[in-house]
Amino acid sequence: MTERNTQFNRRHVLQLGAASAAVAGAPFALKLAQAQGNAPIKIGFPVPLTGAFSAEAQDQVRAAEIAIKDFNDAGGFNGRKAELLVRDDKLNPGEAATRTLELIEKDKVDFVVGSLSAATQLSINAVCRDRKIIFNSISQSDAINEAKDWSLYTFHEALNPHLTAGAVARYAFPRFGKKVVYLTADYAYGHEMVRGFQRAGQAMGVQTLADIRHPIGAADYSAFLPRIQSLKPDILVLCNFGRDLVNSAKQATDFGIKANTKIITPVLLYTARQAGGADAFDGILGGTSYYWGMEDKIPAAKAFNDKFRKAHGGAVPSDYGALGYAGVRSVLQAVLNAKSTDSMKVSIALRQLRYNWYKGEQFYRKCDHQSVQSVVIVESKSKNMKDKYDVFNVLSIENADEKNLRTCEEMGHKVST
Repeated sequence: MTERNTQFNRRHVLQLGAASAAVAGAPFALKLAQAQGNAPIKIGFPVPLTGAFSAEAQDQVRAAEIAIKDFNDAGGFNGRKAELLVRDDKLNPGEAATRTLELIEKDKVDFVVGSLSAATQLSINAVCRDRKIIFNSISQSDAINEAKDWSLYTFHEALNPHLTAGAVARYAFPRFGKKVVYLTADYAYGHEMVRGFQRAGQAMGVQTLADIRHPIGAADYSAFLPRIQSLKPDILVLCNFGRDLVNSAKQATDFGIKANTKIITPVLLYTARQAGGADAFDGILGGTSYYWGMEDKIPAAKAFNDKFRKAHGGAVPSDYGALGYAGVRSVLQAVLNAKSTDSMKVSIALRQLRYNWYKGEQFYRKCDHQSVQSVVIVESKSKNMKDKYDVFNVLSIENADEKNLRTCEEMGHKVST
């Protein structure tokens, strides 16, 4: 037998063997396909359950679970239910990347929603982008929508610093004065918020007296307060978050800064106000993506609040909790609209989505997938509170408008005409 015939016969035997194995394995393959068809739709949810932002992160999880329940109670997708896989990123970019990689490669998640830091969300996004997995971020960042960090799989459900700080600036600067000091957490969130205030203030002739920076997680602000007071600003802007906001607001109040200076903050957190108390936050105003008290005028807010109350003993959702709800619900609605869990098909469906989950109409801008939405201006109160949850007065709502965002071209996106 020639070498050529020997090779042919070997190939023929291998092909016959493979065909026989395929036939014999057909029932198993069918069962496997059926099992995969009923497999849960897995959503990875990396957030900082420990650290300075833990209170906000835990509320994100609570609200995200409600979005999962909504989807499952409605029948899921072709019989497939959704499942939330929560991981602690410990407010550390390296940890966030590791947990996200595990979610994708070990747990086989279909999508990722989460983050509560400008730094960790870029880390999570990089892992998802490289593996073509949708990531819907629920934390403020300007950079995540910029072309250098963005991909077709990147979505941003949260407000961004440019939009948030701009809305607060447009409300506060004309009312309280043009001489401003910033007390800034020294990382991307703080830096981007200051930039947003300064850009909005340029047209109003606002003057920056100082931008005083502190490390994230600082406990003592006493070294900064005498300098702030000596500068005699009209406005002090606390550009920090979570526990940092609580500590700086308390200490600035105790030091007497409020006697001659209006204190504002880009994001006035519901959880921070609850932790800091009425006296420390009295009179401080800021922006937020959501306040539960909007339910008197917005039916979607009432519906969301009622579901949260039922699940959590009468408690109301926080602003960042609501983002957890919306971030997960938007992805799952896109699955239904796309009739698929394929990342590209779901991405296309998300780009086309118009939704009102809890606060009014929203949509994702085509060029960068930023959620276009309203900004709520609230002020903390210490009197005439109906109950322990009634902590803010809603002063104004800046309606959703793409014109308040940076342009797509400025962010590095090519826009066809």
